Amino acid sequence: METGAATIGDIGQVLVLQEKYLVSNLTDTQKKDGFVTTPFTVSQLEQIIDQQGLFVAKHENEVVAYVFAGSWNYFSQWPIFNVMTKRFPRIVFRDFTITTENSFQYGPICIHEDFRGTSLLYEIFETMRVNMARRYPLSLTFINQINGRSVRAHVEKLGWEIIDEFGYNDNNYYILAFDMKP
Repeated sequence: METGAATIGDIGQVLVLQEKYLVSNLTDTQKKDGFVTTPFTVSQLEQIIDQQGLFVAKHENEVVAYVFAGSWNYFSQWPIFNVMTKRFPRIVFRDFTITTENSFQYGPICIHEDFRGTSLLYEIFETMRVNMARRYPLSLTFINQINGRSVRAHVEKLGWEIIDEFGYNDNNYYILAFDMKP
């Protein structure tokens, strides 16, 4: 398994993986195994790759996982992130007063079902963490509360902490934080 920063050449395979696990394409039963909620366009993928904020894992030259990591400026094009960042002045995590300057948005992360439950989650997360820790001391994300698999994976396996929650478009979300120091 190879993990690293995505290139323009990876876009097609990232879109295929995204389509397979996009929440709007899944049945209620399939959603229990995890899903992604944000559909990215080619242009948005090009932008995040240019900002060195998209990481992929490849098995036999095929993208089997991806994870986004970007500035709040990049993610502000989606209204949910603006709702989330407005909450920052009220949230403290460890020794951090959370701001859009000292943190970045992690996610979405998507792993092909054949590789879930393996070490791939750790591998792609660590690749992202090492790269993004050079720029930011803190990472934040949100997870839909009905996505129990993702909540458990992040809290129990990766050590993220739930620090807040909010509602948006008739959904309830947890805000999670992660200290980027090793």
